[in-house]
Amino acid sequence: MSATSVRVETGSPPPRRQRVRRRRLRELSTRDRVVLGFMVGIPTLIQLLLVWIPTLISIGLSFVRWNGLALSDIKPAGLSNYAYIFSDYTPFWPAVGHNVLWLLFLGVIGTPLGLLLAVVLDQKIRGSRIYQSIFFIPVMLSLALIGIIWQLFYSQDNGLLNYLLGTANTPRAVDWFGDSDVNLWAAMVAATWRHAGYVMILYLAGLKGVDSSLREAAALDGANGPQTFFRVVFPAMKPTNIVIVVITIIESLRAFDIVYVINKGTNGLELLSVLVIQNLVGEGQVIGVGSALATVLLVISLVPIVIYLSRTFRKERL
Repeated sequence: MSATSVRVETGSPPPRRQRVRRRRLRELSTRDRVVLGFMVGIPTLIQLLLVWIPTLISIGLSFVRWNGLALSDIKPAGLSNYAYIFSDYTPFWPAVGHNVLWLLFLGVIGTPLGLLLAVVLDQKIRGSRIYQSIFFIPVMLSLALIGIIWQLFYSQDNGLLNYLLGTANTPRAVDWFGDSDVNLWAAMVAATWRHAGYVMILYLAGLKGVDSSLREAAALDGANGPQTFFRVVFPAMKPTNIVIVVITIIESLRAFDIVYVINKGTNGLELLSVLVIQNLVGEGQVIGVGSALATVLLVISLVPIVIYLSRTFRKERL
C-alpha cells in the first residue's frame, strides 16, 4: 500500500507543501487575487484559442472527408483516413523512417556534441563567454534561415564544401541537397549545428547546479577527470538529462523548416511534419488525411511529454 493511500485512508492532513500553498492563497488580498486571475486566465485563454481548440478541431477533421471548401462537403469517414495513411499512403512509412533516423542522429551526434561543448566551456577557459555566444547563435536563428545558410555551404556549383573538396564547377561536384542519397544526411548535419548549441546551454546550467562537494569527494577517493564526470557529475544531472532527452525527441519530430526550404520535403527528405503541410495546404489538399497525419504526430509527441510530466509531478508529490 502506497504512502498516498495511507494518508487518504487514515484521514491524515495533506503534505506540508500543499498546506503552505493553500494558506498563501487565503492570505491574498482581493486585488492580488484579481491580478493572479488575469495572469493565469489570459495565458490559459490564449493557449485554448491558439493550441487546444485547433488541436481538437484537427482531431475531429481526421474522421471526415473534406476538400477544405464548403462546409456542406464534409462527409463522415470513420477510421478510413487512418487506414489509408497506414496502408496505402506511400510516403508515410519512409517519412517515419526519416524521423527515426533524425532522432538517432541528434541523439548520437548532436546531443553528445552539445555535452562535450558544455564540459569544455565549464572548465573556466579564457574567453568561455565568447565561445558560448558563438555556439549559441544558431539557436537564435530559425531552422528556415539555417537551411538558407547551409544552402550556401552545400551549393553544387559554388558551395564551400565542394570548393574544399576540389570538386566545385566540375562534373564530380556533389549535389548535396539534390541527391536523394545524401540530402537527408546533409540536412541532419545542418540541424545538428543548431541542436548542439541548445544542448550546450542546458548542460552548462546543469553543470553549474552540481554540488562541488561531490567532485571534491570523488577527487579524494582518487577518481580522475573522466571517472568523476561519468560516475558522479553526469548521474547528478539526471533532471537535466531527462529534459534533454524529451527535447531531442521533440526536435526530431517537429523538424520541418529546414527540409521545406531545401526542396519542400520531397526527393528523399520526406518527414511527418512535411506530409501534414502537403495535405493541408496547396493544390490537391486532403484535409482529412492531413488532419489524421497531424493527430498521429501529436500522439507520438505526447509520449515523451507525458512521461516527463508524470515523473516531475511524482517527485513533487513526494
